[in-house]
Amino acid sequence: MKPINDTALVRERMRRQQLIRKDIPGAAALVAWMGAVQAQEYEPARWGLGLRLRGAPVAADIERDLSRGAIVRTHALRPTWHFVAARDLSWIQALTGPHVQRRMATYHRYFALDPPALTRAMTAIERALTEQSGLTRAELASHLRIIGIDATGQRLAHIAMHAELEGLICSGPRRGRTPTYALAATRALRTRRRSRDSALGELTRRFLQSHRPATIRDFVWWSGLPTADARRGLEIVRGVSVDLQGQRYWTVGETVEGLPRRGERSRKPVAHLLPIYDEYLVAYRDREAVPHGPSTLRAGGRPVLFQHAILLDGHVAGTWRTPPPGDGGVISIVPLRKFHVAEREAIDQAAERYRRFSSAR
Repeated sequence: MKPINDTALVRERMRRQQLIRKDIPGAAALVAWMGAVQAQEYEPARWGLGLRLRGAPVAADIERDLSRGAIVRTHALRPTWHFVAARDLSWIQALTGPHVQRRMATYHRYFALDPPALTRAMTAIERALTEQSGLTRAELASHLRIIGIDATGQRLAHIAMHAELEGLICSGPRRGRTPTYALAATRALRTRRRSRDSALGELTRRFLQSHRPATIRDFVWWSGLPTADARRGLEIVRGVSVDLQGQRYWTVGETVEGLPRRGERSRKPVAHLLPIYDEYLVAYRDREAVPHGPSTLRAGGRPVLFQHAILLDGHVAGTWRTPPPGDGGVISIVPLRKFHVAEREAIDQAAERYRRFSSAR
């Protein structure tokens, strides 16, 4: 399919993802607005929150919400790390967790993690975290070895993921740069139980309000839920469809006429330094609508999705790398095309915001 180059779609996604509107003041509120935010790599994901917030937050501001448990980092949607608002964790995991567990069953068999072994592991983990909260993965492994469970390498990772998806554990306060685990019951207090339709409708609404316009395939990819659930979710929220170049997209809450006019753009270029696995790029399955053409799919031999990306007016225009220690905070820029003067100035401003965010204490 021919890539879609529709300014209205790009501007609306940037606005909804808080890349140009930025009217949410706190990280916990932002994560709740998004539904969930992929957090496979911790520090880049933390920057992904910071660049979307009003004002000029620094890394320590985001860290406070994570440390006090307003945001947790855990497995909840497809099998990778996500930031989730603590008050949303129980109902999101109840909805999506069983689907992720079914996808992980093959790995459990491969690592000889049958139901009795997993049950024993869960019991040991719960006992250990009841006695002492905030244990590292290595410390949990020690407790598992005591009861005769081999918890090394990927086997330990899958045991921990199983415990997260079962709603037993989630992230605890970091110990320096080392992540810890805590009992979910102490970090993410359980809220009023939702019916399945209520949870499905709410997750659909959160996704569309923050990622729209999006296709059904986008929501299936992002949520890990089956297509039938995605269609049911659209029914519940009364999703509104819009067709662009032969593809059907969905919105919620406003009419199609609420989208920005085609051709609308700011007078000056707007630049963003997106972290690797940012929601703006990784949350969509239908790549034709992701705003980069065939010539920008790779940079330095790697797909742009797996690198830090430079956005100019919502389109991928290059990649960037964080400065190595002792390099004076100089960010390395790898352009995918020639930048004119105003674009270079916008990129420099975006780089300065990243430096302030990451260096402030």
